[in-house]
Amino acid sequence: MADNINSEKPAHINDGIPQAGQRQYEEVLFYERKPAGFWIRFWAYLIDLLVISAVTSILLKPVFALLGLSMQSSNWYAPFAILSAILFYTYFVLMTKFFGQTIGKMIFGIRVVSLKKDSLDWGTLLFREWIGRFISVTILPLYFIVGFTSLKQGVHDFFADTTVVHEQSYRKRKMMQKVSSNGSGLQEESAF
Repeated sequence: MADNINSEKPAHINDGIPQAGQRQYEEVLFYERKPAGFWIRFWAYLIDLLVISAVTSILLKPVFALLGLSMQSSNWYAPFAILSAILFYTYFVLMTKFFGQTIGKMIFGIRVVSLKKDSLDWGTLLFREWIGRFISVTILPLYFIVGFTSLKQGVHDFFADTTVVHEQSYRKRKMMQKVSSNGSGLQEESAF
């Protein structure tokens, strides 16, 4: 007795033989640095504020006291406020440029990385740390965006194409890789 089972294959199955114009993909696993979330960045920022406050107290307050200048003015254009702001932004720019991280980030093992380049250049840093940070600090709710984006980027990170990642923590990701006719793969997506 003969089997009456229809042995036709669906149109998309061709015994593994690629048809002309059909792309072949394979799944590839890779590891990338895990983005640092809102809370760890928040605690690192608080430590940085303590460092900046200490440096301001050690460097600026004695000079203002010796010169008899007021440190209590609430105006943003007061000399003490201007010098404190310069110290604040200079700290973030120089520490991030030369170490890739501030003291707070060092303590928690996180660092700033560029999503476009291998290293952070001056233009990226100035844009991130001055303009972007000024906007984030001025409009405080914008800082909470870090908790809701896939790469845990704040507004200042979006402006500069950067993110903050853990130095020693990685996450596994899957990616589809195009297989060329000679068997080697061409990546369709890149990771930081």
